[in-house]
Amino acid sequence: MKIAFHGAARTVTGSKHLITLKNGKKILLDCGMFQGMGHDTDGMNREFGFDPQEVTYMVLSHAHIDHSGLIPRLVKLGYRGDIFCTPATRDLAEILLLDSAEIQRDDAKFTNKKMAKEGLPFIEPLYDVDDAKLSIGRLKPTPYHSWVNIDPDIQLMFTDAGHIVGAASVHLRITENGKTEQISFSGDIGRYNDAILKSPEVFPQADYILMESTYGSTLHADAAPADDELLRHIRETCVQKKGKLIIPAFSVGRTQELLYALNNAQAAGKLPKVDIFVDSPLSTEATAVTKAHPEVFNKAVANVLKTDDDPFDFPGLRYIQTVDESKALNFRQEPCVIISASGMAEAGRVKHHIANNIDNPHNTILIVGYCEPQSLGGRLMRGAKEVSIYGTRFKVNAEIGVIRSMSAHGDYEDLSQWLACQHPKEIKKLFLVHGEYDVQQIFKAWLFKKGFLDIEIPERHYEIGLA
Repeated sequence: MKIAFHGAARTVTGSKHLITLKNGKKILLDCGMFQGMGHDTDGMNREFGFDPQEVTYMVLSHAHIDHSGLIPRLVKLGYRGDIFCTPATRDLAEILLLDSAEIQRDDAKFTNKKMAKEGLPFIEPLYDVDDAKLSIGRLKPTPYHSWVNIDPDIQLMFTDAGHIVGAASVHLRITENGKTEQISFSGDIGRYNDAILKSPEVFPQADYILMESTYGSTLHADAAPADDELLRHIRETCVQKKGKLIIPAFSVGRTQELLYALNNAQAAGKLPKVDIFVDSPLSTEATAVTKAHPEVFNKAVANVLKTDDDPFDFPGLRYIQTVDESKALNFRQEPCVIISASGMAEAGRVKHHIANNIDNPHNTILIVGYCEPQSLGGRLMRGAKEVSIYGTRFKVNAEIGVIRSMSAHGDYEDLSQWLACQHPKEIKKLFLVHGEYDVQQIFKAWLFKKGFLDIEIPERHYEIGLA
């Protein structure tokens, strides 16, 4: 048995890990899109490093685009098998993949206009809406906590990873030559004190582990409480400076967390009277999917639901749907909060909002999640004084705020707690994926002290035999 790492290897996007059995069958864990990798991004998304037609099964840990976004391309290039995921992941993936297909189409049109002016050859989108629909038809909802036979030699079980609605850690029991070994893939690990979701769950003893390490050197508790920081930015920007607060937020997970925090603040009488807009049709749909899966909510949200039938809605909140409504926000003079995708500010309506508001010192752009260093959000976090948006240079006069404690990814203590159910001496090898290399090295040293002695940090396209 071998495993190859074709994405999220020494970086945090493009999750793809391919297991090859001795009998030639291949299992793909995730098929994510690379995001925020600068000029290399498109090329990295066009080349898998393996032949999609040779993949036998695919398992999806959760619906975020950096884990699911290349599934339509996988299907377009010949994958014909099932895609196993949890029921909530299936529902989220449907809206995310269709949205992604539209983005591929629009991005290709925009790029090809520039190509035509320069006399350069046109590019094809990574995939289209029909490819996305075909891939959605292959999603096979599979419940948590039950070992399912997906093959005479392969069993699959999901446990709750607590990261976003439907997120799972993936556990495979693979039998070869009469010997069964377990490979566990963390997916993205959530937090044990998440505002909305249940905590990550324990899982059976594994032989091999693939583990995310996004915040392997960070302790979220070191930062100020997210809800207090959010209210502070609203007061300072909208009340004191009479400006706009622009919040790039992932449509799935982060937007719902923001709305839940604002709902609680409004109920407690702490939320200033200011208009709040969610300018992302995808966020609207994702919030509806979240509401449809209360089984993933923690006890705190369950208690809120006893007195509040919608913990993601409150007076003063408006959902923006049309492009014209979105554009109208740019001409609005009154203070407001605009929550819009994407979270890294690399695409979507939020990029236009930043472009129209970044030069005004009364405004604030508030980063509330992880951003690839090369993404627009990442450059703003690093203190860039000038940025290029859609080919135009803008001076960064707006305040740039960051809430580091608002993350769907666990810190190094959360990651360690996820591993606490495992006996280190029984782990044959632990692979760190989905993290920046410098962070992974720090986390590796931390885990070594915890008794995990065989730890590897694979590079992209690295392949290794497991037995």
